[in-house]
Amino acid sequence: MKVSLIELFEETVKKYPQKVAVIDKDREIVFSDLHRKSLQLASALMALGIGQNRAVGVFLDKSIESVYADLGILYAGDFYMNLDIKTPAERIRNILQLVEPAAIISTTRQIKSIEGIIPSTMKVILLDEAGGTADVDSADIIGRLSTIIDTDPSCIINTSGSTGTPKGVVLNHKSFFDFIDWAIDTFHFDDDLVMGSLSPIVFDIYSFELCMLMAKASTLVVLPAHLAAFPAKILEVLEQHKVNFLFWVPTIMVNIANMDLLSAFKLKSLRTVWFAGEVFPTKQFNYWHHHLSEVTFANLYGPIEITLDCTYYIINKEIPDEEPLPIGYPCRNTNILILDDEDHVVTEPGVEGELCVRGTSLAMGYYNNPEKTAAVFVQNPLNKAYPELIYRTGDIVCLNDEGLIVFKGRKDNIVKHMGYRTDLGEIEHVIINTLKLVKNGCIVYNQRDKQITLFYEAAEEIPVSEFRLQIGKVLPKYMIPTAFHHLEQLQRNANGKIDRLFYKKQVNE
Repeated sequence: MKVSLIELFEETVKKYPQKVAVIDKDREIVFSDLHRKSLQLASALMALGIGQNRAVGVFLDKSIESVYADLGILYAGDFYMNLDIKTPAERIRNILQLVEPAAIISTTRQIKSIEGIIPSTMKVILLDEAGGTADVDSADIIGRLSTIIDTDPSCIINTSGSTGTPKGVVLNHKSFFDFIDWAIDTFHFDDDLVMGSLSPIVFDIYSFELCMLMAKASTLVVLPAHLAAFPAKILEVLEQHKVNFLFWVPTIMVNIANMDLLSAFKLKSLRTVWFAGEVFPTKQFNYWHHHLSEVTFANLYGPIEITLDCTYYIINKEIPDEEPLPIGYPCRNTNILILDDEDHVVTEPGVEGELCVRGTSLAMGYYNNPEKTAAVFVQNPLNKAYPELIYRTGDIVCLNDEGLIVFKGRKDNIVKHMGYRTDLGEIEHVIINTLKLVKNGCIVYNQRDKQITLFYEAAEEIPVSEFRLQIGKVLPKYMIPTAFHHLEQLQRNANGKIDRLFYKKQVNE
């Protein structure tokens, strides 16, 4: 029985010491060297007097260094909190004040942008100034790891918060073990996995890639963040390194489909593609499915408060462009409850309810934030006999006629407009996927003026009359937006998703 993720890495290093672990542009590192650097960093952390089970920040770009920084923190018996080097300093300050990490790992160049906000009590390790090169005390490290249990934290992942301070979601070793086991068993991953890693280090997707590196000796191919603007270059790198597994947020996949790049890049090594984090328009998914018919595609769903994801759907049939992709079935050892407004279980197809989750996959809560934790990690209303937490996602779903879960939108995306219960997500779906009027759009509600407002991306401004004419053919009059704003590009948040909160604030201030 393993209790720490590092135990997986120890086995992998013994089995594949000379296998390439990380490819980072023109650099690479084998498992034995990654192991050595991780142990050196762990010893450096312990030499600073940092206790066990403490948060340690990582302020690095995605690189070989970020990988061994996270592994070194785990070896030290602590848990990592990756920070986005592109995040404004004020937001980083808020995170540091909330979490109060024992130390922060960075480089001389990168630390400059936040030097003025790091508390004087916080220890700093700079990897390019002999930081992390301490003599390794193996006995001390083994001693620390021997006291770790599987419910100890492994990482903090920050997610957006309504007050401007991100919420730090705490995930533990046990929940990652649970997801890794499910993933390997369900998709039959073996020891030749080559992962095209596009997600920033602050994403839970990156933490999964790190787990697969530890568990299955998977090679992590770093795709630098700036390449997101050059999809063809990304595909070149995938072909160059014979990448066979992708786990991406759909945005870049939509762009690749819209540019018809798979006609030029065949991606012959690709075997498995996962996507999650936002709705993948079915038309653009079908483009991928038709061009890569031998690839296994899976639509995964799960908020950060669930370790990685809690439902999945392996897409092995034709789905019409105008129909949404189901989010499927619960992952093994996960129970999905669809609850109505009275907390009764919804079982009838087409009847909507809030998706709630119970199981090992649940996060431990929000770091230093008991009030927000208690608001969404709640007692299972179906169980009055003993304590049992569920997570209320705030997402509205229903079952289709096949018993598959279908995502409908956010609970807070449903408004009362002109006396009607109106789902803003449905309006978006019609405009973008059904009518294909715009490439990307964001519907928000102006509470003061009672206006459904559309912000949209398009090469040229579309006449309001055209919008109303086309939308009116599909939706009732009360669901037609009353305000339209043309933008060359919609604002994105730190996770690369359309920043709905930004536009909601714009219309309600």
